Amino acid sequence: MWWSDRRTFLTGAAAALAGCGFEPVYGPEGAGNLLQGQVALASPDGELDYLFNRRFEERMGRGAGGAYTLTVDISTERASLGTTSAGSTTRYRLDGIADYTLREAGFEAPVFQGSTRAFTGYSATGSTVATLAAERDARERLMVILADQVIDEILLNADPRPA
Repeated sequence: MWWSDRRTFLTGAAAALAGCGFEPVYGPEGAGNLLQGQVALASPDGELDYLFNRRFEERMGRGAGGAYTLTVDISTERASLGTTSAGSTTRYRLDGIADYTLREAGFEAPVFQGSTRAFTGYSATGSTVATLAAERDARERLMVILADQVIDEILLNADPRPA
């Protein structure tokens, strides 16, 4: 593409985005900044909840006493993928689903709710300890992915303008 064509395209794209009301999530008045530290999570009930909450708070800040509460129901399932000729499993897939509901603090009606799913995998080696460590790492990676997806969906669907 010629340089003049690129400039014309980029100018047109910028004008189209400005005309459609595009607003960066992390802009001065974007949902990313307005929700930072404003979403409170329930205390974790187990390892998966803890890992999810840790990642959520890394990105969004601790929201104790914030304007919103987020409830998340996490479920996982492990499936065997690869096997040897002797029938031993060599690879596992860990599927995860996060069903979530965002509410204004003190209110029951949901502001936004949704569900997201992801998966990770890990190899089973000859050592039980190494396999358990790989499984633990896969669970942690899965919770990072799910938390990031929940955050992205909330930010993309949040209305940063006051009512």
